[in-house]
Amino acid sequence: MSRRDALRILFVFGTLVVFAVLPAAADAQYDHARVLDVEPIVERIRTTVPRERCWFETVRERRHARSTSAPLVGALVGGALGNAVGHRKRNKQVGAVVGAVLGGAIAHDISRHAPARRVRREVCEVVERARYREHTTSYLVTYRYNGKTYRARMDEYPGETIRVRVRVSPG
Repeated sequence: MSRRDALRILFVFGTLVVFAVLPAAADAQYDHARVLDVEPIVERIRTTVPRERCWFETVRERRHARSTSAPLVGALVGGALGNAVGHRKRNKQVGAVVGAVLGGAIAHDISRHAPARRVRREVCEVVERARYREHTTSYLVTYRYNGKTYRARMDEYPGETIRVRVRVSPG
């Protein structure tokens, strides 16, 4: 089938549909009906808002001495004491070595276990807070036309009357 034949078929089909629907549309008329009640249909929408919350805390912080001077001074003092305690030359040498090792170790331990100090620090965290708002999505409208009551859902607020389509057909 050629493109031209397809377009002809589509045109004929479209024409038939228009002529089939046209009399029904021609029979339609419009009138106004009195609105009796309007109920808004409300949707509750939840949104979360991140918020940063901060406060100050007092914490204990240990100072760690990274200095090598304390163990060196301890070794020198310990060596001098060990040398002074020994009576003979050989005892003085051993005493100096033992005193230096012990003095260095003691000074290192003392510097490592320095007293903790109290420090104020700011601490923060992100807290999500939920917010709710109501949004009217549509309206449930009750109206009366020719003594009968009807209900319809409408996107906009109708007011006191609404427009209704009336179709007349032979009875």
